[in-house]
Amino acid sequence: MVEAKGLEIFEVGPCEDAYRMGFLIGQRFSNQIKSRLANDLILQNQLLPFAQTPEAQQLLQSLTENNRNKFPRYWEELIGTAEGSGVPVLQIILINFRKEILAFLPKMVINQGIDTPDDCSDVLVASESMAVVAHNEDANVALVGHAYLIKGTLLNGLSFIAYTYAGELPSCAFGLNSHGLAFTLNSVPPSESEIVAGGIGRNFISRDLLEAASIDDALCRIKSSEVSIGHSYNLIETRTRKISNVETASRNRVSVYEVHDENSKTRQSKAAVLPKRSKEDFLSLLGDTDDPKYPIYMIGPLLYTLCTAVIDLDEQTLSIVEGNPRKGEISHIFSLCSKDFKMP
Repeated sequence: MVEAKGLEIFEVGPCEDAYRMGFLIGQRFSNQIKSRLANDLILQNQLLPFAQTPEAQQLLQSLTENNRNKFPRYWEELIGTAEGSGVPVLQIILINFRKEILAFLPKMVINQGIDTPDDCSDVLVASESMAVVAHNEDANVALVGHAYLIKGTLLNGLSFIAYTYAGELPSCAFGLNSHGLAFTLNSVPPSESEIVAGGIGRNFISRDLLEAASIDDALCRIKSSEVSIGHSYNLIETRTRKISNVETASRNRVSVYEVHDENSKTRQSKAAVLPKRSKEDFLSLLGDTDDPKYPIYMIGPLLYTLCTAVIDLDEQTLSIVEGNPRKGEISHIFSLCSKDFKMP
């Protein structure tokens, strides 16, 4: 079993510009970023070789131009992260657009089975008695020990907490801001016909959500981005107890219906037969390992549950549990109603 390191938090900002914020993040986590890149088999065996081919040049150019034009501040943040960490900009670009690029690799390369799209599990509950979002952050085993928390403050006074994969924009996982908007993210594996080359990357959209003022604002930000590959967004207004699920697809399509692959169906079937009467029940559910092929809580060999995030809209807290959530070992807890997220 792979052992994860403790989750570090870095407070950064306000900075004079986005590049500086990215640079400081890259500098602070340089060792983790370099280690992640060196041990990421998807990057080393698939993305980097593909990036050297003529077929990749137009795709990379389109991704760069479209995302830089749509989100110039976040692009500068990305470049700053690369230069602050001392790693090649190309490698940072490749990991931030991993799924937008992998879809265009030759079939013989994709079928090596190194990557898997079946990431993350969520429980969303909104009733008179409770309002809770519980989220397992599942990722490739290469990410174990290569994630951190960013507490960022912008020049306009907005602050956010973002769970961040080493070298990627905050946050491709889950986040919370001082407007009272929180989100968790889930994968939606697309069919080939659904993929559009050179669209807006999901990492850039989720970075933009960290600055959304409300669910309505978040929806506008999602809808205004012409994505390459779809995604699922669980949007939470912490002050109104409102929770929404939004799924996107290329060609500006937005939907509220659920899309499941075999993995999701298996985990949902297991969830349906487990008791669900309290927050502890939901944590027990997300810690379930009974199904040998598609467990809800994962410990390898390809996928690993990095942590569990619990957003309790009644207690007004975001808790992060490292290890199996059945044991309830909270490593970090933040207040949803405090501008600096500190508990009383």
